[in-house]
Amino acid sequence: MSSSSITRRGLLAGAGGLALSTLLPSVAQAHGRATTLSVRGADLSFLPQLEEAGVRYRDLAGRVRPAEQIFAAAGASYIRLRVWVDPPDGYSDKARALALARRAKRAGLKILLDPHYSDFWADPGKQPIPAGWPTDLPGLTKKIRSYTRELVRDFARQGTPIDMIQIGNEITNGILWPVGQLYLPDGTQQWQAFTDLLKAGRQGALEGQPDAKIVLHIDRGGKLGDTRWFFDNITTYEVPYDILGQSYYPMWHGSLAELQANLIDSEQRYDKPVLIAELAYPWTFEDGDGRGNIVGPDSVLPDVDRFPATPAGQAGFYEAVRDVLKQVPDGRGLGFLAWEPEWIPGVGWQPGAEASNDNLTQFDFTGRALPSIRAYRRP
Repeated sequence: MSSSSITRRGLLAGAGGLALSTLLPSVAQAHGRATTLSVRGADLSFLPQLEEAGVRYRDLAGRVRPAEQIFAAAGASYIRLRVWVDPPDGYSDKARALALARRAKRAGLKILLDPHYSDFWADPGKQPIPAGWPTDLPGLTKKIRSYTRELVRDFARQGTPIDMIQIGNEITNGILWPVGQLYLPDGTQQWQAFTDLLKAGRQGALEGQPDAKIVLHIDRGGKLGDTRWFFDNITTYEVPYDILGQSYYPMWHGSLAELQANLIDSEQRYDKPVLIAELAYPWTFEDGDGRGNIVGPDSVLPDVDRFPATPAGQAGFYEAVRDVLKQVPDGRGLGFLAWEPEWIPGVGWQPGAEASNDNLTQFDFTGRALPSIRAYRRP
């Protein structure tokens, strides 16, 4: 996710707009449903900066503990770690990700690595080439392979091997723009260049760690037609991957019913397990730092009547997401990763900016855990 603007959530160019609005429990029942979710985790990439800003976290009982330990004690199984190539000082570079990986492993958490292949935020609205990288396709193909290989090896060398890796972050519109930009302003679609880069990144990841699971991650959680458009082309261009990853923010990506329909369709159409790689929901419409949030009272939440923007409503939403994932046939709804649920006021999305997601966290503005933290339990 990018926290800079809500406007980046435009429709995928050229994609179909099909959206299913009904749940499909009969499909799941016919194939059996999961009794638990193997992936229950969170992207905690801002955690070191928040701690440096003086933020402290408390569990539901009020005890001060490191955030990753609060999640692990609640039943979490994974941490997701963002890596930028050369970000502003203090932000999520490789050194910080490696240090947080050591903490995660001590807490008993597995690792999903999320290299953005950029110096800063990368998402469907922007995928800038790192300043120090080549700007031609042959050079970038070589660079993404070698960079990914060495990045993965660095995690293994320190005793924190990764378990899964995304080849880019929310790559719905391509990667490493403009060379790997999927949809150009003139309407051209660069599938060949884009998928060549994906294949090179995957190759590098497996050279670094042969048993790493490869995730392709887009931001179309409840958008079935858009998802088909993207992954049908991925299939046509023969990009190998292990897990189909989605972002799901209901204010941009549709209802829970549409999410369930899309996940079930993806599992059946592509024969891949599915993962919600990013997830968030408001527990309030108040603004913790008074400097603006990307989700407020004017935002459209499709299921807000069931799940109001309150701590209890947020907890109910997470329970409903668990149920949606369990409806995916054959236990192939792997689970979910909340996006920056620790990002309470204290650190901006860029230097000097606001914490624009501070009402989408799983801690209140003082750092006290909210009831939705119970969604990480194993059963």
